[in-house]
Amino acid sequence: MEPTKHPMYPWLSGIRRDFHRHPETGLKEYRTTARIREILGELGVEIQELPGVETGTAALITGQARDRTLAFRADIDALPIQELNDVPYRSAHDGVMHACGHDAHTTILLGVIKHLVESGLNRQIKGRLKFIFQPAEEIAGGAKRMIQAGVLQNPPVDRMITAHVIPDLPVGQVGLIQGPSHAAADSFRMTIQGKGGHGARPNQANDPIVAGTQFYQAVQTIVSRNVNPLDPAVITVGKFHAGSAGNIIPEKAVLEGTVRTFSAEARETIMKRLEEIVAGVEKTFQVKTDFHFREGVPVCHNDETVVAFLSEAAGKVLGKENVVHLPQTMGAEDVAFFHREVPGAVIRLGCSNDSKDLTGRLHSPHFDLDEGVLPVGLEVFLEAIRSYLG
Repeated sequence: MEPTKHPMYPWLSGIRRDFHRHPETGLKEYRTTARIREILGELGVEIQELPGVETGTAALITGQARDRTLAFRADIDALPIQELNDVPYRSAHDGVMHACGHDAHTTILLGVIKHLVESGLNRQIKGRLKFIFQPAEEIAGGAKRMIQAGVLQNPPVDRMITAHVIPDLPVGQVGLIQGPSHAAADSFRMTIQGKGGHGARPNQANDPIVAGTQFYQAVQTIVSRNVNPLDPAVITVGKFHAGSAGNIIPEKAVLEGTVRTFSAEARETIMKRLEEIVAGVEKTFQVKTDFHFREGVPVCHNDETVVAFLSEAAGKVLGKENVVHLPQTMGAEDVAFFHREVPGAVIRLGCSNDSKDLTGRLHSPHFDLDEGVLPVGLEVFLEAIRSYLG
């Protein structure tokens, strides 16, 4: 069936556009959480209380048996990006945008719940379903908060499935990665304290920008000269702030970056070299530095059994030729914290459409998706439920 002809397409599109118009960043998803709970209440679905969790929620459906529990997880937060799309459902909040498809992920789960309830399938399944609407994925705090609050207990989860849209694939195709799929993501922040002065008399100052640029250049050699070439790693300095005017040497400079790795060896090597470079910059340029390395998200591992299960379910819905193997990505995914606790896998849902010029990249102010991905995700998840709890 053409996705846009699916009987639930109008409802799915409307819900997704509502979320898209009202994006909220991590741990501020109050309106989003209230809307999710409103829909769950209308459907008469049990909400699991999570002490200490202010945004995000979980829902539970119990069928004819209680012997096993299948969980689905969707992230609900948006990004601090100014949307540049000219669409009717454009973000109503300046500087905040659903640029990573979390509005779609949330909508798909709500659509699954709606179908289960209205079709009566919720009473026929032989087991339990838990739907986790997780906050703060983009700032890597939501999964740990929910785990600590007991979202994987009462009842204990046996298997977890997560979907994430991907513009590398067209609508109607899905991708899976077996084993390590997403890199670990750590971050660092370095403040360089120099001595400010007049731009015409640099000899009377101590320029922190010069020290910062030397740090930046040296960092670029770590992966190419210190990390095993067969071990994927990325270091990016994405923020460099200093100064207020072109003729003023500032007092300080601030640099922030991200580190992506798949192995403990690469991570330890990078940490050690960063600290050595910082010490060298401090000594060479006679500046004071304040350097912090922050541990973030671990490597995400997709369980082989769950991947095979999802591949079969997706193949039944879309045809085996539309289920493709994808390479590892240096992007991070904090569902990795869930996968440390229970077997799980992430399925990537193709969301691009060249004919509609919907090809924007994730985390871009131009990102948008073909809403045909919504019924595709819905049907793949429903097939997974029938296969596991049918």
